[in-house]
Amino acid sequence: MLARNAESLYWIGRYVERADDTARILDVSVHQLLEDATVDPDATSRQLLGVLGITPPENLALDAWSLTELVAYSPEQIGSITASLTSARENTRGAREVVSTEMWECLNATWNAIGERQRYSRRVGPHAFFSFIEERAAMFAGLADSTMSRDDGWRFLVLGRSVERVDMVVRLLLSRVGDKLSSPGWVTVLRSAGAQDTYLRTYRGAIDAGRVVQFLLLDRLFPRSVFHALRQAEACLEQLDQRPSVRIGAKAEALRLLGRARSDLEFLRPTDLLEDLPSRLGALQDMIHEVGEAVSLQYFHSAPWVAWNNTETDLEVGS
Repeated sequence: MLARNAESLYWIGRYVERADDTARILDVSVHQLLEDATVDPDATSRQLLGVLGITPPENLALDAWSLTELVAYSPEQIGSITASLTSARENTRGAREVVSTEMWECLNATWNAIGERQRYSRRVGPHAFFSFIEERAAMFAGLADSTMSRDDGWRFLVLGRSVERVDMVVRLLLSRVGDKLSSPGWVTVLRSAGAQDTYLRTYRGAIDAGRVVQFLLLDRLFPRSVFHALRQAEACLEQLDQRPSVRIGAKAEALRLLGRARSDLEFLRPTDLLEDLPSRLGALQDMIHEVGEAVSLQYFHSAPWVAWNNTETDLEVGS
């Protein structure tokens, strides 16, 4: 497979997952801002922007509406729903030979409908827009599952989706590490991750911070848990690596990083999970960043990069 097509599929998986997760998080957060009069809109909005990795605007008091405009509707804001879908569409358009017609039509139709959906949601409320994004992301995932061969293209798509999913769930948990064990914020985390119903069935309705963290980090059956996503990403990399087996260590850096993180979670005692949780989550977030760089270097940009210095003659060559 051409490196440019592999890179496009990887980022299609990441961007669609990012749009879906952001819509889920915003749907819960905006509903809370509109319904709970005890919540400080500006402080809560800024906390959410920190979770999403977006720099809050200065000299502007944020509320549910301005938050939605910035994170959902703005095409210029990196990480917004609209910007993520635009990037996913552009990558799909550039990789038409390796994606199905149905997948392209789904993303293209979604992108073309964004303007109308935004205007409608400004009249009736933002929930309509978030629901639309979640439905279209689910449709895209279903079309990918049913129309793509389980070849390297499929593996790069799933790899991107899994890496992004780990990042978003870790961000959600980081936003609540300072909360009390009985805080209602843990229910918000479950709802934002699309995990509330499955969690309640698993634990018979008992909401407990330790169990919430355990479920979202360690559960082996829930597809949005960190452990499940890490294992799926690891499986994709193992299948992508066609080199003969080595006798010592992992075959590549990205696989080594994922395997170590998955192993650390797999053999961690659940009772020890809340101990030093912030540093554990921070380490997972750093690992995801390193995995992204390692995957890029191994599969997309294997040639050394060349950058000009300020002088006219000198070059810097990286590896």
